[in-house]
Parts: sequence; C-alpha cells; structure tokens
Amino acid sequence: MEVGLVGLLRTAWIAAILPLLIASVPSSRLSSFHGAVLEFAKRGKIMKSSSQFTVPQKFFCHFYLVAVVWTALLLVTTGMYAYKTVPLVYPTFPSQLTGGSHIFSWHKSHSIPISYRYGVWRSVFLLLLMEVQVLRRLFETIYVFNYSSSARMHIFGYLTGLFFYTAAPLSLCCNNALEVYKFSLNAVAEFIVKGKTTMQHMEFDWLEFVSSLLRLRWLQWTGAVIFFWGWIHQRNCHAILGSLREHSGQNDEYVIPHGDWFEVVSSPHYLAEIVIYTGLVVASGGTDPTIWLLFGFVVSNLVFAAAETHRWYLKKFKNYPSNRLAIIPFVY
Repeated sequence: MEVGLVGLLRTAWIAAILPLLIASVPSSRLSSFHGAVLEFAKRGKIMKSSSQFTVPQKFFCHFYLVAVVWTALLLVTTGMYAYKTVPLVYPTFPSQLTGGSHIFSWHKSHSIPISYRYGVWRSVFLLLLMEVQVLRRLFETIYVFNYSSSARMHIFGYLTGLFFYTAAPLSLCCNNALEVYKFSLNAVAEFIVKGKTTMQHMEFDWLEFVSSLLRLRWLQWTGAVIFFWGWIHQRNCHAILGSLREHSGQNDEYVIPHGDWFEVVSSPHYLAEIVIYTGLVVASGGTDPTIWLLFGFVVSNLVFAAAETHRWYLKKFKNYPSNRLAIIPFVY
C-alpha cells in the first residue's frame, strides 16, 4: 500500500505539472494549448463573467475546510503513531512507575532505526506547519476576502483545488502511511472491543510529545523559519487585497495594490506561497521526491497564474508601476 500510494502521488503530481510546463513554453505552435490551460486556470478578475462551467470564487473556502479537517486527521493519527511507537525521548519518571503500554512501546522502538524514527517525527512537524497554513487560509477566505458576487473560477480549477488540498498533506507523510494506517486500525479495533476503558487508560504526556519535536534537527527549524517568513508576508498581502475590496466603491472596481511585497511583484501572495512551500521542502530534509514534486506543482501553477495576472494589470492600468515583475523579484 505504501509504495503504491507514494507512486500514485508522484504520478499525479507529474501529470499535474506537465501541462503547466508545456503551456508555459513560448511557442506559437502551442498557443491553442496555452489558451486551453489558461481557461481552466482563470479566476477572479482575469475570468470573464460570461465564461461557462464556473463556480463562485468564494467556493475557495471549500478547499480550506477540506484541508483543515484532512490535515488535522493526518496530524493526529501520525502524531499518535510517532508518540506511541517511535518516540525520540525517554518516558518521564512517573510514566515508568505506572507502566502501561507506552513504556513497552518505547523499549520496542529501540530496534527501529533512528533514521526512520526521525522521518516519522519530520512528518508530524510538516503536518503541523501545514495545519497552521490552512487554518489561516480558511480564516482569510471567510473574514478577510470580500469576494465580488461576479467573481468566478472554472469548475476544473475548483476540482484541482480540492485535489491539491487532499494530496498535499498526504504527500507530507506518505512514507509512513502504511504503518500509521495499521496503527490507527488497531486502535479503533481495540476501542471497539474494550470500549471506554481503553480511553481511560490511554497515556499521553504533552511534555514527551513536544520534547520529541524539539529533538528534530537544524534543517527542520531552518525550514520552519523560511515557512513563517512566507506565512507572515502572505498574511500581509492578503490583508492588503482584502482591504482593497472593502474600500472599493463598486463590486467590479479594481485598484493597484501597494505595500509589502506588492512594491516589487504583481502577485506577492503567490511569491509568499512559494516561500512557504520552500520552507516545507527544507524542513523535510530535501530528500523526498514526492515533496519535491509537490513543490514543483506549486511553483509551476503559481508562476503560470502570476504571469497572466501581471499581463492583466499592465492592460488594465496605464500607470502601472514599471519596476514590478510578475512573481520573482528582479527575475520574472
């Protein structure tokens, strides 16, 4: 199951990346293909209200509702598996006195390679970062963005968003999926057989859990710093975009945004997203091809969308700042 899941995810990411890369090739022979991909990717201000097969852009909140619940489920199950079977610290003294299944699980974990144990806790760490991201995005779609009633997105883009926020969290922990799945099934079966007694005797020490996370290496914490750097700037840029709609006199009125990374690129919220996922790649250790493919999709998708957004700004505003590029400062 594990190899099958990893292979399936990698195939899905490659299948999602290739059309974007092909559509980005500056060739007149591919103009029709570029137009088709662009039509699927359009949303908000760059999509014509007359377009067919669309849904309201406020449906963005569906992505984050799914992501919050799904990531939380993966975080809880992977976290409990890590805590119960592959801890990175000794149980506290009181836990050793009381005994229980956790102390036996800890002694059994000595036979498990340290690289595997660190790998599981890296997955917990990555899922924790992902949950922080999707919780903020859910809050923003409900309380920050005031989507115009005319703002639409293509149904294909909507389905792609649902796919992404299902596959992305799973890609962060897919290497341990089989073991976590078996652990969760056993826990559910034990609960069904023993009932509430199992829950009453279940031991969980937050100090031990946090201590294991703190044992992670410098790459994880460097990745977290990069992640929160992008996270803060994306929050700032989304606040700027939300305030533009809030102070707009008409639903379809657009103005040039200013502030934060908007001073250098047209889509700084996309740039911040790339920084966020760069942080996840670094925190993962940079050795997992599945996470690299996830990152590749994020970059190719956002660069493609940012290029069209930049063209829209240049066409819409004659006085658009000439120093701004599409998404990558001083590059593109």
